[in-house]
Amino acid sequence: MLNEIVENNSVEEVENSDIIENDTSGNETPSDLVKEIKDYLSPSLFSDVKTVTLDELESTDEKQIDSEDIGKAYNSTLVDISENQLIKGRVVGMNDRDVLIDIGFKSEGLIDRSEFTDDSLPAIGDQVEVYLEYLEDSSGNTILSKEKADFMLRWQKLREAYDNEEIITGKIIKRIKGGMIVDLGSVQAFLPGSQLDVRPITDFDIYVDKDIDLRIVKLSESRKNIVVSHKMIIEESLIEQREALFQEIEIGSIMDGRVKNITDFGVFVDLGGIDGLLHITDLSWGRVNHPSEMISLNDEITVKVIEYDAERKRVSLGLKQLTPHPWDEVEIKYPIGDIVKGKIVSLTNYGAFIEIEPGVEGLIHVSEISWTRHIKNPSEEYSMGDNVEAKVISIDTDERKISLGVKQLTPDPWGEIEKEFEIGKKYSGKIQNLTQFGAFVELKEGIDGLIHISDLSWTKVVRHAKNELEKDQIVEVVILDISRENRKISLGLKQAQDDPWPEIIDFFESGKEVSGAIVRVLDKGIIIQLEMDVEGIIPFGKMSKKDRRSLASQYEVGANLSGIVMKVSPEDKKIILFKEELAGGGSTQSASDEVKDYLKNQKVDTGDKIDIPQELLDNAKDAEKEEKPSESD
Repeated sequence: MLNEIVENNSVEEVENSDIIENDTSGNETPSDLVKEIKDYLSPSLFSDVKTVTLDELESTDEKQIDSEDIGKAYNSTLVDISENQLIKGRVVGMNDRDVLIDIGFKSEGLIDRSEFTDDSLPAIGDQVEVYLEYLEDSSGNTILSKEKADFMLRWQKLREAYDNEEIITGKIIKRIKGGMIVDLGSVQAFLPGSQLDVRPITDFDIYVDKDIDLRIVKLSESRKNIVVSHKMIIEESLIEQREALFQEIEIGSIMDGRVKNITDFGVFVDLGGIDGLLHITDLSWGRVNHPSEMISLNDEITVKVIEYDAERKRVSLGLKQLTPHPWDEVEIKYPIGDIVKGKIVSLTNYGAFIEIEPGVEGLIHVSEISWTRHIKNPSEEYSMGDNVEAKVISIDTDERKISLGVKQLTPDPWGEIEKEFEIGKKYSGKIQNLTQFGAFVELKEGIDGLIHISDLSWTKVVRHAKNELEKDQIVEVVILDISRENRKISLGLKQAQDDPWPEIIDFFESGKEVSGAIVRVLDKGIIIQLEMDVEGIIPFGKMSKKDRRSLASQYEVGANLSGIVMKVSPEDKKIILFKEELAGGGSTQSASDEVKDYLKNQKVDTGDKIDIPQELLDNAKDAEKEEKPSESD
């Protein structure tokens, strides 16, 4: 290796060197070669090279060189290099695939060129900080990474920002489940949705590709994870504002705010760092089913502070309190007797509530809906949201109640009912309803009367009104009684005809033997159908229950049976008969013999009734009771 070259002498030495001797071209002379070297090696190329003479060279051989100094100088050029660390290097070359970095190792390190962008691609000679992954891979190459170096450098800065609670800036690059991904420059962080703002966010997409100030709330060295918050910065900026606001706020203050959140029970309003609750009951004097009916998210509203808890930092707000209470002048606006209009806002089993104006409601009781019809539930007439007219009946300002009536809008048909319908007169009507206890007859629209089951027939024992009448049948009835106070009219169907019992009594004289078909067999007697549309009853005599049942089993419904008339009973609608086989007997004288003696001594033409043994009368009454159904059947 040449250490020093003297401009003139060196040329002469080169002429005599092995280069000339070993030239195999055979075409060029030594002088031509020397000339070519002189042209290539311009004098300026060696301007910084020191020129020494042979004497100087010889003198240097005499000097002793300290080997320890040379070792130290050499070691100082070496770098303490190990894997997985950040080191600095110089770009010494590049090709289409790799960038060569001199890191002071025995060989240059390689970085994949794809780790650099066109803007960040360094030039030869530039110093760069790189991350040493492998000193030697399987091919003997030293592998470096620029991306990991950038990550580690950025991570160090982010760790410092976390330790010092500094604010950093990042760019939201995409939305994921639960939040957003933020680019912090070579490092990505997670921004939870709840940490994006102090108010609920409805559209997260509008934040994508936007720069945002952040505070690191969690940093994991082992997992290299970072969680950030923007909400924390906003809250910190509001602390001073909130404290000042808490000092100024007082009950009765009128404040402007922004609707921050809407729930089923109310609205949260941002008053400028303080959240106040506007309860649903304080939105309006009227009924509000849900706050969203009146207010939308982010609305700017004016509210009144109605309650303030300084210790708990809670503020209750009111919106309706900004307007006068509607009940203050309700008696002036809605005097008794006035007709009002309103919308049905509630239906109960006892009435319908209508909203006359927000905060003022009136009740239409179920009894105040119709003069004539019996309405069990107001839902038979009205539905929620219906607009109705009603008359003010009464007002209770202390209880804040208004009673309304719909039927009062029309004349009361019962007001002069006695003039229109007279007791004892006949009227025609239509059967509206048939029940166990009687039949309802419509005398005119809205006016019904009741025919009790006992007033359906003079002679028949009617067990159900449907056995005698049909719905919508036109009948002629007599007014028996009118009660305007109770709004009731008693009617009689049988009274529209003459009472047949005087003739029946004459026809069924005592001692007369009559017959008819068996219609019912009871435990204490047998019922038979007689002439003139009346029934006869033959009671059993004194005997045991077992004997009665045994005796009753011998008779079938429809079979003909005869008996002797003992008594005519119009009040029971029965003819009491006697039959010897059913009378039974006593120990001394049978009941049949006793009756025969009575009949033998009785003068038939006197018209008097036979004196009947009390035992038979008791059996007849028991059989009658057994036969009659109760109204609950």
